[in-house]
Amino acid sequence: MITNDILYIGVNDRDIDLFEGQYPVPDGIAYNSYVIMDEKIAVMDTVDKRKQEDYLTNLEHALDGRSPDYLVVSHVEPDHASSVKAFLDKYPSARLVGNVKTFQMLSQYFELNLDSALTVKEGDTLCLGRHELHFLMTPMVHWPEVMFVYESADKVLFSADAFGKFGALDAEQDWDCEARRYYFNIVGKFGMPVQTVLKKAAALEIQIICPLHGPVLKENLSHYLEKYNIWSSYEPESEGVFIAYASLHGNTAQAAKKLALILEEKGCPRVTVTDLARDDMSEALEDAFRYGKIVFAASSYNGSVMPFMEDFLHHLKGKNFQKRTVALIENGSWAPSAKKTMTDILSQMNNITILDGSVTIRGALKEETIKELEALSDSLL
Repeated sequence: MITNDILYIGVNDRDIDLFEGQYPVPDGIAYNSYVIMDEKIAVMDTVDKRKQEDYLTNLEHALDGRSPDYLVVSHVEPDHASSVKAFLDKYPSARLVGNVKTFQMLSQYFELNLDSALTVKEGDTLCLGRHELHFLMTPMVHWPEVMFVYESADKVLFSADAFGKFGALDAEQDWDCEARRYYFNIVGKFGMPVQTVLKKAAALEIQIICPLHGPVLKENLSHYLEKYNIWSSYEPESEGVFIAYASLHGNTAQAAKKLALILEEKGCPRVTVTDLARDDMSEALEDAFRYGKIVFAASSYNGSVMPFMEDFLHHLKGKNFQKRTVALIENGSWAPSAKKTMTDILSQMNNITILDGSVTIRGALKEETIKELEALSDSLL
């Protein structure tokens, strides 16, 4: 129960291994849906068809013999809307509520009779009785049809994918960590639209945030709003240095780890090291956005750079990586090329400062190279 009249009817998915076919979710994921019980009943979104049966059971129990009047679709992505047709098959008198783009996109997934559908736009309201729904268009957070719904009686913001996180609801996780990984991998490219939404939210009196993934947020809402402001403005969140390496024979890895040790000995508040060949790419991307200073260390390969590093840099570019200070370490026994390739990719990003003093290793780590790493560490502190 969210409030006396707003009930949670979502489900946990502990069977899924990759969210969106690419992000590891060892603690599963929650597909959230809510029902507002009033003179008229509104259901807020459905869930992934993977858990459709459990969802419809939860809904039936919450309705307690009544029938829903509306199904509000705030986001058409299949993890939230792939049970829309099953919902309407069970409750054919319910009216779909969405915006113009909602119905355009729903028709790509289902053949639906939309004659009774209610099309809403920015500023429209829907009265259920005591509860009144206010519709806010929030395109590209993170699909073009997304909208938020503000319920003014209990001051609840139904925030679609915003403020969501990875993990089933019964998973014991730090919200910041998994919400950050979720944000930058899924929403990260769209910082400007998120900033626009935050300005709209600032004009509302919000006591509860109900996202489509993760826990309902009822306390310390300023913390979550502050995090979203930092993330969507691409500002560094934590003091420290993130080192990402791609090593061919282990020598570049040794250099990356040596630099981390030097930084720690010199009092760097936090140093995080990632092996791009073995560690989770989504975690690495999260850390690249978390810290203001990044070191990319990579072996040269086929006149370019190790594919794991090249792939990672392109991932960052695709997520609108910016406003960071970067240092480079390359390795190449006979024709070092990694620095040039990394620089070329980084130059396509906004507000990236590449420090002087990049380190070139030719084979194994030597004393003179360690001295160069010492100098590089000074420019990172």
